[in-house]
Amino acid sequence: MDALAEERYCYLTTTGRVSGEPREIEIWFGLEERTLYMLAEGRERSNWVKNLTKTPAVTVRIADQSFEGRARTVTDPDEDARARRLLFDKYSPVYSGDLAEWRDTALPIAIDLS
Repeated sequence: MDALAEERYCYLTTTGRVSGEPREIEIWFGLEERTLYMLAEGRERSNWVKNLTKTPAVTVRIADQSFEGRARTVTDPDEDARARRLLFDKYSPVYSGDLAEWRDTALPIAIDLS
């Protein structure tokens, strides 16, 4: 799993809340043991967040490996801070812009991998 944590993107597949069809997005992520973290800049308004709120069972692909998982909004303050720090520390050195607002205001989502 450590090598996968270094990948730049993961591909999250949710179930469309209206269509019931698979919906895949490419997204930044952080990986800690068997939990994958993402930050939703659009918070609860993001379609992918609406989808996983209705159907938490998701699939995540990192490089050539796929995992089943269960999505949840991070509510624990310590886990929230850890998720924000993990993603900020991973992406701020390679991104040309300032990610502080994204880190501080985006909605943290966790995927507990099977």
